[in-house]
Amino acid sequence: MTKTIAGQIIGYARTSTVDQVAGLEAQLAELTALGADKIFHEQVSSVAERAQLDIAMAYVREGDTFAVTKLDRLARSVSGLVTIADELKAKGVTLRILSLDIDTSTPMGQLMLNLLGAIAQFEREIMLERQREGIEKAKREGRYTGRQKTAQRHTAKIKELAAAGTKPAKIAEDLGISRSSVYRVLDLAAAS
Repeated sequence: MTKTIAGQIIGYARTSTVDQVAGLEAQLAELTALGADKIFHEQVSSVAERAQLDIAMAYVREGDTFAVTKLDRLARSVSGLVTIADELKAKGVTLRILSLDIDTSTPMGQLMLNLLGAIAQFEREIMLERQREGIEKAKREGRYTGRQKTAQRHTAKIKELAAAGTKPAKIAEDLGISRSSVYRVLDLAAAS
């Protein structure tokens, strides 16, 4: 592919560990062969903060192409890919994933990305449906009571601190809860 009109090809390469030098070198070579004008790279886990990815995303401009060698070098999940792709699209930037031959400047590339997004949404809906079914079953069997509200766990301490003259704002700060939660507990205590 030739460069987009007045745009640059911006590459991003990542390996998970410092030991994967050969993998990083291979990605850099592939992006260089593509004709990348600038390549951002880093050696961090996909779950760690990826500073170079953030810098690359801020660097790209309308008309640019953002290129990666593989999907897993860019995103942790398909939904993560869709988020990144949407951000690039909003900036007028094309996304290329070389190993999957996805190029969002083409109708086929856009279709493939949309299919991946639809699959991610489908997987999420299935997971939520299974979760709801599991909760309903646990409720029927008396094994599920739900999550206890944070402020309720601190009711005794809130009352104790309030009785000692501690202001609600200070109670909230000390316990790491909102002031409204403190007031709610104190209002309920006063009403009973």
